[in-house]
Amino acid sequence: MDVPLWLALLVVGFLGVKLIRPPWWLVAVLLLGGYLLADSLLSPVIGTAVK
Repeated sequence: MDVPLWLALLVVGFLGVKLIRPPWWLVAVLLLGGYLLADSLLSPVIGTAVK
């Protein structure tokens, strides 16, 4: 099953806000930063580090 990246980020962000209650600005920065890193030149490096 293929889930779009934006949908996965939205679900993770929503659950994080409901469970942990961080400030909204922090959630927005983390989600936007993660989305931008996924499309950057660093994505192969991050992918090998995560595996």
